[in-house]
Amino acid sequence: MTIHAAPTGPALRIDPRDDVAVAICPIAAGEQVTLGDVQVTATAEIPRGHKLALRRIPVGVPVHKYGWPIGLSTREIAPGDHVHAHNVRTRLSGTLAYRYQPDIPTAATAAPVRPGFLGYRRADGRVGTRNEIWILCTVGCVGRTAERIATLAAERFAGRVDGIHAFPHPYGCSQLGDDLSHTRDLIAALARHPNAGGVLILGLGCESNQLDRLLDQIGRDSRIRAFTAQTAADEVEDGLAAVEALVAQAEQDRRSPCAFSDLVIGLKCGGSDGFSGLTANPLVGRIADRLALAGGTPVLAEIPEIFGAEELLMRRAADQAVFNSIVGLVNGFKQYFLEHNQPVYENPSPGNIAGGITTLEEKSLGAVQKGGRTAVTQVLRYGEQIHRPGLALLESPGNDAVSSTALTAAGATLLLFTTGRGTPLGFPVPTLKLASNPDLAARKPHWIDFDAGMLLQGQTMEQAADALQTLILTTASGQPTRNELAGQRDIAIWKNGVTL
Repeated sequence: MTIHAAPTGPALRIDPRDDVAVAICPIAAGEQVTLGDVQVTATAEIPRGHKLALRRIPVGVPVHKYGWPIGLSTREIAPGDHVHAHNVRTRLSGTLAYRYQPDIPTAATAAPVRPGFLGYRRADGRVGTRNEIWILCTVGCVGRTAERIATLAAERFAGRVDGIHAFPHPYGCSQLGDDLSHTRDLIAALARHPNAGGVLILGLGCESNQLDRLLDQIGRDSRIRAFTAQTAADEVEDGLAAVEALVAQAEQDRRSPCAFSDLVIGLKCGGSDGFSGLTANPLVGRIADRLALAGGTPVLAEIPEIFGAEELLMRRAADQAVFNSIVGLVNGFKQYFLEHNQPVYENPSPGNIAGGITTLEEKSLGAVQKGGRTAVTQVLRYGEQIHRPGLALLESPGNDAVSSTALTAAGATLLLFTTGRGTPLGFPVPTLKLASNPDLAARKPHWIDFDAGMLLQGQTMEQAADALQTLILTTASGQPTRNELAGQRDIAIWKNGVTL
């Protein structure tokens, strides 16, 4: 599905097979809507972003949007009716058996040459979009100490690097097994990130996430300093001394010309509405296709938010092994819900529903469009880092902060975050917020970096993609995002085990 031009009426039918159209603006009860050879009269008010029935839908049959089922009708729906949670329910239940049916669209043999950016090429060949000092913690007990060191260091060493930031979290102790490993893997991956020109790791000393074991996992490096607060005479002064040494190294780094293919871009949505799957998400998908074709790496996360649309990704698996990994990831995540006695369809959120999204299938069919149409070349478990070009699928929950942190740890040096409702959240790497509708962009200019709602106002997909790609490249070259200007930079770790 792609919007090539602005809709000419009050509603848009995405696919010829669809039973519904999406209201581009509020439709009043009694208003007549014409879409090609279909003409209906609204039987009730249809809020912006919500769905209008285009034909009679009997009770108990699939309702289609994007050309795919988004749920089952729970009552008979008349032409012109408001189609939403009061008359449609999810079809999802438990795990499924899948069959490998590859259907990867044929791409051009070579990517067009696209402009590059000025980035920081690291010793291992990866390229950062920022040259910052990151202060990480083994355990939550020293989180405030890390923040104090970062605040003082940012004042003392201002202008010498792109920034000095602390990323505290509440974990690292009273954790067991895989839960503790999740924390360790995440911190280790962040410590190796190309946007960090230097890293200070602050420990306490008695925590489960022991500093020495963490450093063994990271690998010893001259750009990493570490100590435990319990053994320091003055942990703040020792921290400032360590940061000063890291700054002295990092300030020697210079931006140099890099190719578009050097980017690793995380693909994320949050606070979605009825327009997210029409504008912002397919626009990000176009960027993902361009990047993958050029030899770069887009990364798609939020596994519970592909339930109901997973077969679209499975058909694009580069080979049988990747397909098997996708199946294991999807069914494993469903089993995670079921083992905790939770339904796999406990989504969309209240904000999503208010914005016009009815079922998880509908949300997922819109969300997977961020991955474009390119082949899935790799499947990453939580805390793993990308290891080849092409679209990667990353294990993470749908939670905005947890999944965005996981994308960063996987190696994303910039995030594209689509939203229809808006959020001020930001993460360790530049986070470009894309509004799905012009109203949000106008109301929250201090949150939003790009208005994908231009697709509802006359811009073509290619024009919008060109404009977004220009913004991506200027951002990668150092132009700050709204989250950076506001100081919104946080991490969140996936807590999925027993706490002692």
